[in-house]
Amino acid sequence: MTATLQDRQDITDLMTGWIHRDLGEWDRLRDLFHPQARIEITWFEGLASDFVDASARMGTSDFRTKHIITAPSVTFSADGDRAVSETNAIIIGENTRLGLGCNGHNRFIDRVERRDGTWRILDRKSVYDFASFTFPLGPVDFDHEAARRAPREYAALAYLLDASGFPVRRVFATKGSEQEKNIKQSALDWLDDQNQA
Repeated sequence: MTATLQDRQDITDLMTGWIHRDLGEWDRLRDLFHPQARIEITWFEGLASDFVDASARMGTSDFRTKHIITAPSVTFSADGDRAVSETNAIIIGENTRLGLGCNGHNRFIDRVERRDGTWRILDRKSVYDFASFTFPLGPVDFDHEAARRAPREYAALAYLLDASGFPVRRVFATKGSEQEKNIKQSALDWLDDQNQA
């Protein structure tokens, strides 16, 4: 079966469905993922179902986020039932208690699969391109040394996550890094394995 324009639209809808996270629509967010789907982003690694629960907890914290999502670039398997999607996103965050915010630019690398006629995300990883602090109500002090602990590409985001009680526990992929290359190659190998099956 070859991929159709409808398949591309369905996958695009999965990517832009991230709006359900910003709106606190947890059941609709959960429905974007297959039951065993996994996520690896700065503040969370594990099952997507657990991520949705953790996002609900974040929604009651001092840290607020909004995501701007673009249309994805999609590569399909030969049978048309699996795809790798790369999607630009902007993460706008603010800790209301600190009066400090950030803009982070990243890309989601997703493995998506059609089962019983429905596309859902099977695996989501993020690559971070760059980030900067914002000052919603005017300049405020922050710990510059602490902000330098994470790679520059997501240092502002990591600082706010840590300060908001959602620690970043390891180094994540950044633009041009070996980690990014490995994430992409692994995803394409997954597609090729399906093509050879």
